[in-house]
Amino acid sequence: MMALVEPLIPALRRYARSLLRDQSAADDLVQDCLERVISRWHQRRSDGNARTWVFTILHNLAINRLKQTARRGVHVTVEDVDEAAFATAPAQEHRLHHRGILDALAWLPDDQRSVLLLVSVEELSYAETAVVLGIPVGTVMSRLSRARHRLAQLLDNGPDRLAATGTVLRRVK
Repeated sequence: MMALVEPLIPALRRYARSLLRDQSAADDLVQDCLERVISRWHQRRSDGNARTWVFTILHNLAINRLKQTARRGVHVTVEDVDEAAFATAPAQEHRLHHRGILDALAWLPDDQRSVLLLVSVEELSYAETAVVLGIPVGTVMSRLSRARHRLAQLLDNGPDRLAATGTVLRRVK
């Protein structure tokens, strides 16, 4: 076993360094690989090539380590990090604002919502929006203006207070 594996160590180190781009991590990887080769030497196929078997073990260990690093992130000691790095801004306010916008959009009439979304979110021009909806460009502009105004009211007051003031638009058929 040693006669087959020992000459492979320099090549294993080169390959590990090229995969991990870190000398100490590559040396650790080669050591883990050699430990696995020694402990599982009896599982190797006798008719197989020992070199490819050892390189396969190294490669699989490297891929597992890279995936683990991607999941965990880079290791940094506590002493090397500024205290501000540990503090994170709360995400609740942003999520509440986002939820408020989605709720306000749901309160808009369908024709206003579709114009607002096509122009603001999908970044279509007024002419393209008019073609998509099959309406004149002037209608697109007026619906967009009404939708923006209504959305601003909903975001300022909330749908319950807006309905209580009697400013809810109604459709008459």
